[in-house]
Amino acid sequence: MSLSFTSLGVPSFLSDVLSAQGIDSAFPIQEATLPSTLAGGDVLGRGQTGSGKTIAFSLPVVARLAADPKSRKARTPRALIMAPTRELATQISKVVEPLAQAANLRTSVVFGGVSQVRQEKDLNAGVDILIACPGRLEDLLKQRIVDLSRVEVSVLDEADHMADLGFLPVVKRILDQAPRGIQHLLFSATLDNGVDKLVQRYLSNPTIHSVDAPTAAVNTMEHHVFLTSADDKKDLVRTLASGSGRRIMFMRTKHHAKKMTVWLSKSGIPAVDLHGNLSQNARDRNLAAFSSGEARVLVATDVAARGVHVDGVELVVHIDPPAEHKAYLHRSGRTARAGSDGTVVTLVTPDQQSDVKSMMKAAGIKVPFEKVSPNGAKVLDVVGERAELVAYVAPQERSQSAVRTKTLSDSDAAGGRGRRRGGRGAARAGAEPARGGERRDENRSERSGAPRGERRKDGRGEGRTENRGERRNDSRGDNRGERRNDNRGESRGENRDVARRGNGSGRGAAPARNSGGQRGADSRGGDQRQGTSSSSRPRTGGHTIADALGSAKAEAAAGASRGARGRGPRRATAPQSNQKNY
Repeated sequence: MSLSFTSLGVPSFLSDVLSAQGIDSAFPIQEATLPSTLAGGDVLGRGQTGSGKTIAFSLPVVARLAADPKSRKARTPRALIMAPTRELATQISKVVEPLAQAANLRTSVVFGGVSQVRQEKDLNAGVDILIACPGRLEDLLKQRIVDLSRVEVSVLDEADHMADLGFLPVVKRILDQAPRGIQHLLFSATLDNGVDKLVQRYLSNPTIHSVDAPTAAVNTMEHHVFLTSADDKKDLVRTLASGSGRRIMFMRTKHHAKKMTVWLSKSGIPAVDLHGNLSQNARDRNLAAFSSGEARVLVATDVAARGVHVDGVELVVHIDPPAEHKAYLHRSGRTARAGSDGTVVTLVTPDQQSDVKSMMKAAGIKVPFEKVSPNGAKVLDVVGERAELVAYVAPQERSQSAVRTKTLSDSDAAGGRGRRRGGRGAARAGAEPARGGERRDENRSERSGAPRGERRKDGRGEGRTENRGERRNDSRGDNRGERRNDNRGESRGENRDVARRGNGSGRGAAPARNSGGQRGADSRGGDQRQGTSSSSRPRTGGHTIADALGSAKAEAAAGASRGARGRGPRRATAPQSNQKNY
């Protein structure tokens, strides 16, 4: 008979939290580890996924901090729990948070794939227990957003999966920043791939508790291997997915998982996907739909093989058999959790038989290969009660026009590029500058029927000049608006017009734009010297600034620059456009 948590030394206020969740007695790994962990010793716990390891380390962490209350300090947690994946970190947080709240402790979760702004805000507010993935945690440590100098206890969960993902070097660098002599708790299904080196490096005289052999729980799982042809495989998947209970189906690639999800949904079976191409918000949304029963099928890659805990998963289907036996064990561990029953089905085509036999042998599973048809008796027996089909509803997408309108209005409201540069400006010299979408539409209609030369002169010469000059004149003062309008408007419009009309040949006329000191004197005209604003300058009916100034000035500007090379001669004094008018 299982022992109660209080009899194992767990404080009564924590056992009450578990009792409220319907957890009254300890699982084997909890019975084995809690006496040592509550006493402050280092523990190496080995048990298969779903055996209750999260509660086994959450209770001693919270109990230790609650027994010695200290004031919170920004960015310096007192306990650190590391997990290999976002899903597992989130799952751990759901278990730890109710216990921490009962002890008036604050928790925070950090992982990659999302903005760190909110995570940084939580850390600055002070946190007692930090739950983290190694990659994001190391980034925060380098930015000095996290300080591990006050850590009293560290937990490393799924250490073997850390090794599989290549995180062990990162884990070592992180733990090296924690104080020496703290309590270390390490939980892993196996001790290979360097996990034993972590034990030797950080754990001091650890108590080793191994409650499960590293093989699948045959006594709580019913295993089947269905042999099918490649042509019948898809129909067989649909039949297995048609049951009324929750089921998880594993595929090898993200692309195929997404396609299978859409196909099942269109077949009347509500399904969601879970793989690495999804954002964190999409992952959370799909897991919530699966947990609530809105979707009965979760099609996933190995990203869901660990850390995804949903009650009542009655069937796991390996649509694509895993490459090695550990993946089989962890995938299968999504069912038959916490002592409940479950079924595991592996689909095998004739060309996969040899590899699957070797994999099953390594996993310790001895079951016959059964040749089945999509609607055979053996398949229907596994499926059980079938659910009614649900009409497929395609996801709604916003129209492009709505997205575009929102983008334009947002950029105007935020003072973005559209407002700052004035779009393309008014295409006609006599037109008033429009705002937002009207300005853009008017400019497009003006340019659409014009030749390319006139279009550039209109849109980039006068149009940009008028808008820039008038806006900047209003917002930044007469002097600055006047200077920018004249230099960027008249000079640019005049010189480009000269280059296009042939006043100066080839490379000779082009440097008129870079004519040094001549730009201030020749291109601006007498109005600037007299302090006249461009917004008050009379407008003409010509198409370019050069037309307004007259061809004589245009030829003079082109002649002054003819023969110039590079950016022109050095100026003895600053151009008049940079001098202040008092």
